[in-house]
Amino acid sequence: MTVTVAVLDYGSGNLRSAVRAIERAGAEAVLTSDAKVAEHADGLLVPGVGAYEACMTGLHSVGGERIIERRLIASRPVLGICVGMQILFAEGIEHGVRTVGCGEWPGTVEGLQAEIVPHMGWNTVEPPEKSAMFAGIEDERFYFVHSYGVREWLLDPTPSIPAPKVTWTSYGGDRFVSAVENGPLWATQFHPEKSGDAGAHLLRNWIATL
Repeated sequence: MTVTVAVLDYGSGNLRSAVRAIERAGAEAVLTSDAKVAEHADGLLVPGVGAYEACMTGLHSVGGERIIERRLIASRPVLGICVGMQILFAEGIEHGVRTVGCGEWPGTVEGLQAEIVPHMGWNTVEPPEKSAMFAGIEDERFYFVHSYGVREWLLDPTPSIPAPKVTWTSYGGDRFVSAVENGPLWATQFHPEKSGDAGAHLLRNWIATL
């Protein structure tokens, strides 16, 4: 049985690279801005490159926040990448502009307080124990290109709700959230589609959950 992943086209992201990466990982990829296709595919990949405000504007233009919300209510998997991860948080602040995000997680996307910005190139991650996302690739490096990130995790676990599994990365004296596993909602700050064999392995781990 073929697994289908909708790559959400809202005018942001390395769309063709994302499509090719999903296909190499063994699933059928459909590049779409159609809400019905995006809602009913086995998986939804939300890419994102550039400014937070521009990405949210593009997401609103295709009803992307509602697509994500409806999928999560139905426990249908979503994977956000780079700014596609950042927009899942409550808000982003860039150049003094505060933009409301999707609000799936509390937290603010803000400028990295590192010695050199942007953070560009390969780096390791610090995944939690029993991570399904990083199974078999816990010690690998992944490719990052960003100047902003979530530097503080604000979601407190409650006894009735399993705590999200948060992965961190250290860079230039700063530390930021580099991945989150939260039931059907996964996200990475780095680019799996640019991360060689390790990124392909991560995408296969995700596709295996669909």
